[in-house]
Amino acid sequence: MPTGMLTGIVIDAADVARMDAFWRSATRDLTDGLRLRCVPEREPKAPVKNRLHLDLAGGPDWRSEVDRLLDLGATRADIGQGDVPWDVLADPEGNEFCVLRPGHPGVLADAGLVAICLDVAEEELGVQSAFWESRSAWHSAERHDGGVRLRRDPVATVSLVMGPPAAPGAGRNRLRLEVTARDGLPGEHTDPAGNEFHLTR
Repeated sequence: MPTGMLTGIVIDAADVARMDAFWRSATRDLTDGLRLRCVPEREPKAPVKNRLHLDLAGGPDWRSEVDRLLDLGATRADIGQGDVPWDVLADPEGNEFCVLRPGHPGVLADAGLVAICLDVAEEELGVQSAFWESRSAWHSAERHDGGVRLRRDPVATVSLVMGPPAAPGAGRNRLRLEVTARDGLPGEHTDPAGNEFHLTR
């Protein structure tokens, strides 16, 4: 598999137009250059947590930001998170995402997309982090709570966060990383833990 650059996220959607509009508004088009691309998919989301989700910055007025996202069509979600310093919501098709409160570790912006979170079992973390460093051209920025954070560069506002707990696989992932590379076979591939990703040119 060739090296490349992590350039976006692919999101399965039953209603592509609605989901595209939601995510553009939800992120305020602040994605640090990453493309969020919705693609048609008839199968509904499985009733388990996605293995990849997005984190948005709540900013200083995070309660108002949560209300804004709810007005856009998000709903509150319970994935067993308990009492945590962030809010768990779901997009209009049930894909979970988090709204982080001020002071959350590793957040370098007050609005927009700030992290892509990939579930990785503790015993797979070394292999997965090495794989994604080589395929994404992002580099280890820090280790935290048994996980790893990668960034394109030290001041990039979006990071790739990997670590436990890992949700069980429930078929094909509805959110997938997208890598752009000059060589290699375009299409869908899998990382060492079986997570699908897209290779484009």
